[in-house]
Amino acid sequence: MAALNRIQKIASHLDPPKPFKFKVALLGAAGGIGQPLSMLLKMSPYISELSLYDVANTPGVAADVSHMSTAARVKGYLGPDQLPAALAGSNLVIIPAGVPRKPGMTRDDLFNINAGIVRTLAEAIAAHCPNAWVAIISNPVNSTVPIAAEVLQRAGVLNPARLFGVTTLDVVRAEAFLGEIVGADPRDVSVPVVGGHAGITILPLLSQARPPLPASVTAEQRKALMTRIQDAGTEVVQAKAGAGSATLSMAYAAARFADSCLRAMSGEGPVTEYAYVRSSAVQGLPYFSSPLRLGRSGVEEVLPLGPMDALESENFEAMKAELLGSIKKGEEFVARGPAK
Repeated sequence: MAALNRIQKIASHLDPPKPFKFKVALLGAAGGIGQPLSMLLKMSPYISELSLYDVANTPGVAADVSHMSTAARVKGYLGPDQLPAALAGSNLVIIPAGVPRKPGMTRDDLFNINAGIVRTLAEAIAAHCPNAWVAIISNPVNSTVPIAAEVLQRAGVLNPARLFGVTTLDVVRAEAFLGEIVGADPRDVSVPVVGGHAGITILPLLSQARPPLPASVTAEQRKALMTRIQDAGTEVVQAKAGAGSATLSMAYAAARFADSCLRAMSGEGPVTEYAYVRSSAVQGLPYFSSPLRLGRSGVEEVLPLGPMDALESENFEAMKAELLGSIKKGEEFVARGPAK
């Protein structure tokens, strides 16, 4: 069944049933994630206009990507003065803007820089494309999504059904790692990953994985796999030895999430995807990454998390305080207002 679904999905991409007219804006297009993501988005049959924005080097990226022989038209925008034009008329805005993690840097270390960037971009979205779907990659996602929500709410344009923190990278990592263990194509693997997008707030529900973990996998091995999924970003940062963070896999994951959004917008629903959203799915946590059903208007339903085994339940309880602290940190940042 999974193989058949994949064939049908590929076929629909090769021969879309109707023309799609979506404008996608990528804010941070010249960065380590932005450049490969620009290339992947240019390949999408759902995009008619690809708007690439950054504060430096965008003309070169736009020129390069525009030479690809795919249908999407590419336009580059450089600097704050051109941000309104980059956003105008956008259906989907994707934000990888900000600084990446470096060795020894935690996601909290990123906050002081990236929080201000996300606030500024959210203000521009509120003014120039308030009805767009917004997908935030900029870390720490556990805090930057609440920042964007507070900005949009203060502007009177917040639609929680159209604001997402992109946690797809945690899902694709879990699929890849489990695929290695069971000897399966990762595209045929399903692993729910819920919670947040940093450290212990990342909660892989391995008990619900399909195909299931072999009975020979011990409790310690299961715990080690969960830890590897949670710490996979650090694994990449250390492997690159100061030369960057998880940019290529993040671009792949973001392109996959964008594809889900655009398919839902086009009416190819219902589309099921995981993302960090504002919801009441978990009592006491106003934001949580959950399985979602997406439709033309955004999130149509936050789906149940499903059963957890003892280890997952323990980790679920352990991560609540950290996730709530990150959420409040983002909300308080907006409440304080810009630095004077």
